[in-house]
Amino acid sequence: MAYDVEAPKYVRLAQTLQGRIEDGTYAPGTRVPSENQLVQAFGMSRPTVVRALELLKRDGWLESRQGYGTIVRGRPAVVEKRDRRGTEALTRDESRALGRLVEVGRVPVPARVASVLGLPKRAKVLVRRFLVEEDGEPVELVSSYFPAGLIEGTDLESATPLSGGTRAHLETRKKLRFDHVTERVSARLPERDEAELLEVPDGVPVLSVLVVACDASGQALQVSDVLLPADRQELEDTYRLN
Repeated sequence: MAYDVEAPKYVRLAQTLQGRIEDGTYAPGTRVPSENQLVQAFGMSRPTVVRALELLKRDGWLESRQGYGTIVRGRPAVVEKRDRRGTEALTRDESRALGRLVEVGRVPVPARVASVLGLPKRAKVLVRRFLVEEDGEPVELVSSYFPAGLIEGTDLESATPLSGGTRAHLETRKKLRFDHVTERVSARLPERDEAELLEVPDGVPVLSVLVVACDASGQALQVSDVLLPADRQELEDTYRLN
């Protein structure tokens, strides 16, 4: 059974450019290649290149400067926070973490998860939903989804809090190896049950960090939707003015 579909071309290009920023190929304060140069270098269409650049601008890696082109800002501070949440979604020890397991069961795959797992609509996946609490207040709702083909031979369907984290559990039980994580950040209004669990007032959005954990071949092994009440988040970014 196939669990994954290839990311769109513009996303793959954005990931490549981001990698070059992180390894210093494109240093902060310098210009990235022009759209024409990127079209020629990667053999992609101009609309694909434009979408990739806009994605990087939206996430804070690049900025447009009138009369000068597109400038590298460097690694946004908010990315460090997102990376931590992605890692925690894979390694959280439910048996010891602050919070509680609120749902375990097979559910119709949400549309935002189906496209990542390469599953048809109305397919069933396993969800483990954990509510993170601090000082008795809900601060984060993590819904982790697993394809049906990965469940057999594991304790993922157990209603008992899982020790050691889902990554370690799958790597031990299924002899899998997690290789990399992709994160997609967006904002949306919560569903009714999400709002109730997070104690979010009507009309207040949540930030969603969709964490896609894959093996070396790019096959998605786990997708976690990390929801954060937008009215309780403070994101900080520092960048150089030239």
